[in-house]
Amino acid sequence: MSLQSVQADLAARAPDLVVEVTENSTATVQTAALVHGVEPGQIAKTLCIRVGGEVLLLVTRGDARLDNQKSKLAFGGRPRMLGAEEVEQLTSHKVGGVCPFGLPAPLPIHLDVSLKIYDVVIPAGGDTHASVRLSVERLAALCGNRWVDACQPPQATD
Repeated sequence: MSLQSVQADLAARAPDLVVEVTENSTATVQTAALVHGVEPGQIAKTLCIRVGGEVLLLVTRGDARLDNQKSKLAFGGRPRMLGAEEVEQLTSHKVGGVCPFGLPAPLPIHLDVSLKIYDVVIPAGGDTHASVRLSVERLAALCGNRWVDACQPPQATD
């Protein structure tokens, strides 16, 4: 049902967006980047975390890592990643297809500022073979425009 819930959500809120279903898996950042012909950072991964008693989603660039210090400042406490079973229960999406669309119940959604270097990003679409290509501005608008600085992008190598 997860792919269908994403399709229904986007049909209602953003009918111009298409959920791309691919033959090859897009379950990891690396495979999604290959399938879509983009750099790994453009894959917008969605992390499901708990801070204190609150569960929230954090959408960040695919090659960024959750930074403990920054995330403590951003969320007011130490974040803990949820297990696969709990993620699926809360989002209806299996790990590899988790996205901020088609959720069974509202969850706070935050976007990491590391995404802002891209014009277009590609989050999952509720399935390990589904994705949505959209502008960062559109993603932010659909997710509530809550920006945080909680992740560490890869270090540039010269």
